Formats: sequence, structure tokens, C-alpha cells
Amino acid sequence: LFRSAVKQVAQRNGHHATFMCRPKIPNVMSSGWHLHQSLKDRKTGANAFMDAEQPLSPLGMQWMAGLLGHAPAAAAFTTPTLNGYERYKPFSLAPDRAIWARENRGVMVRVLGGPGDAATHLENRVGEPAANPYLYMASQIVCGLDGIRNKSDPGPSADTPYEVKAPMLPRSLADALAALDADTALRAGLGDFFVDYYVKLKQAE
Repeated sequence: LFRSAVKQVAQRNGHHATFMCRPKIPNVMSSGWHLHQSLKDRKTGANAFMDAEQPLSPLGMQWMAGLLGHAPAAAAFTTPTLNGYERYKPFSLAPDRAIWARENRGVMVRVLGGPGDAATHLENRVGEPAANPYLYMASQIVCGLDGIRNKSDPGPSADTPYEVKAPMLPRSLADALAALDADTALRAGLGDFFVDYYVKLKQAE
């Protein structure tokens, strides 16, 4: 609704608004859509990602591991346009591999908050502004829940995000669609019919 309103207002004033990633412009970083995430404990209402002693609770670590583990496949939803993959470059303040850290703007998932902080949450920096919000969020939920279900480990934090050895993010929409096609967790969470339809639709682009 917001994007539609912006486009209409811009058009009425003789402009064209787009939410696709910016092309490479000197001294300007590309534009992304960072999705902030946390869970609430259904019984207590407390932030399930908060821990009294650690920056992130064990549950939060598992959720994050799910986001990282399925990042190549989920990229088909977080970054659904051809232009979006131009962001995944080293030293661009955008991620190029599936890693995490605290207070580091080069990683894919950034942990914000700290021990005892009720506002502790994760910031997934992989998405682009043109993503469908419902599919973006749905993919994150499926991936995060899979991480919890399997008690997954996200591995150590990355102090040098563009140098550490880690799985790379897809370099093209075609690579992301191939990863989605083979991802059993996203297929189970979203349904084979939907995944097959989406893959065919995006392959046509």
C-alpha cells in the first residue's frame, strides 16, 4: 500500500518512483530492505531472543541459524529482481555471504541489543526494497522455525565479513531460484505447488 501510494503521488507530480535497488553511483551505497525480527514468549510475553548473560538467547541463535542456513534459497523471496543481486558485493555495506555478527554492517544478520536488553532482535540485511513483504516475511518464518526445530548452530560471529570463509549468497536470481527449488524446508513450509509456480514465474523474468 505504501509503495503504491508513493508511486501515485510521484506520478501526479511528474516523477517516476521505483523501489528497485539503485544502480552503482559514485559515493552512494545501494539501497536495501533490512528486516528486523524477534519472537515473543507466548506464556510470559517476554522477548524470546533476550538472554540475561549472552547477547542472544539459545532460541535466538537457532532462529538465526535457520536464516543463515536457508539464505541462498530464501534469497528468491528477499531479493526477487535481477538488479537486487548487484548489491551482494564486498565492502558495499551489503552482505555477500551468509554470516552474522554484533554491530557489524557488512554481515547478513546483525544482532542488536545485548544481555538483559528487552529490545534484543535480529536485523536481516539481505533483502531489497522491491521484495514482496508477505513472501519476504513468510520465508523468514519458515527458515527461522526450521532452525529451531533442528536446534541449528549459526557458528561463530564474523569480525571480517568480506574475508571470512562462509557460504556465499547467490550471485543471480537464477542461482537463488535453483537453491529454492532444492530447499526441502521452504518447500515444506510454503508448499510444493507454490514453490514450483513461483520458480517458473521468476525464471521467465
